Order: sequence, then C-alpha cells, then structure tokens
Amino acid sequence: MGGRLLDPEQAEGDDVVLRWEGRPVLAVRLPHLADSLESILADLERRHGAPLAELDRRTKQSVVRNLEARGAFALRHGVETVAAALGVSRFTIYNYLNRERDANGSGSSTNC
Repeated sequence: MGGRLLDPEQAEGDDVVLRWEGRPVLAVRLPHLADSLESILADLERRHGAPLAELDRRTKQSVVRNLEARGAFALRHGVETVAAALGVSRFTIYNYLNRERDANGSGSSTNC
C-alpha cells in the first residue's frame, strides 16, 4: 500500500505506532487513499509486464474486477483514475462493472 516506516518519535496524529512489550519500536505512516490507488495501479502494471492501457479487453476486465474488490471505486475520482490508466472511458469502466454484477446475479447497477 505504500506505507513508510518511521522512528516512533517522528509519528504524527494518523500514524500507527507499533509497540513491543509496551514500548514504541516503530511507526508506520499510511499513504492517502488516492496515493494508494496509484500504487496499486503501478503494481498491476508490474505484474502484467506492460502498461495497463496496452492490455487486451479481457485482462482489463480482470483488472477492473480486482480493483473493485479492493475498493478502488469507492474513492473520489477512482473511476476516472482507473479509466485513464486503462486507456478507456468512464463509460467503459461502468460497463465492465455492470457486466460483472449481471454475471453474478446481483441485479444492481452502478450509478454514473
């Protein structure tokens, strides 16, 4: 997810301080959610060995399913960010999501 390890003395409000036997030993600074999405997209590119925009349609649909399972589309501008990375329109992302939901029989649709 792209967190940073810090000395516990450098910890700030939202950092997570890890303790061992009651003593702080390490702090973790988690990235903002939008930064996490960029990190996830970069990881997916590394895994596929090519820019996401160059993947075939079936693989792009698989990427969208993976991202939906990870909550990417709950983020503000998540659909736009993913669409840009995949080289498709927002409409295409919504179509991928709706097809997946229809295939699974959920019957709900995504609002545009």
